[in-house]
Amino acid sequence: MSDELKNKTIAFLTANEGVEQVELTEPWKAVEEAGGTPVLVSIETGDVQGFDHLDRADVFEATVATSGADVGDYDALVLPGGVANPDALRMDDAALRFITSFFDAGKPVAAICHAPWTLVEAGLVEGRRLTSWPSLRTDIENAGGEWVDEQVVECAQGPNTLITSRNPDDLPAFDARIVSVFATGEGA
Repeated sequence: MSDELKNKTIAFLTANEGVEQVELTEPWKAVEEAGGTPVLVSIETGDVQGFDHLDRADVFEATVATSGADVGDYDALVLPGGVANPDALRMDDAALRFITSFFDAGKPVAAICHAPWTLVEAGLVEGRRLTSWPSLRTDIENAGGEWVDEQVVECAQGPNTLITSRNPDDLPAFDARIVSVFATGEGA
């Protein structure tokens, strides 16, 4: 265990159902192993149903609801994917405000797989370079973002550093990058 993220609190934002479990648990583990404190934020407090693709997996407990979440309590934000997860978050105004507040505060945000859908909905990809699950390419480009097919993309061309990855296969690179960026609060 290192102390790169000592005294850092990292928000993990998910819907109450549909999060791709490994995209929650692996970055969470990376944050903990680096000495950080992860906090699960969801639309409602209580159960968050994880999924292994389309199959139900484990249940996690969200301790903070989006309606009461405050960017001032966190140093960075992680947006795990899953198809249903970001789709539900896009429909929650409090979730969109919470995500936007990280950009407004200049704090780093990391999104993997389908998670950039919420960034598109919040109007946060224009002029940004990012990656995602390939099916989001058109949505990202239509929203003014530059989509690339790379394992992990770090974009500091905006009010904050945005880290994105394509899918669970990219988790080792994604996890290493979020720890590195979150440790300093800014990009390389």
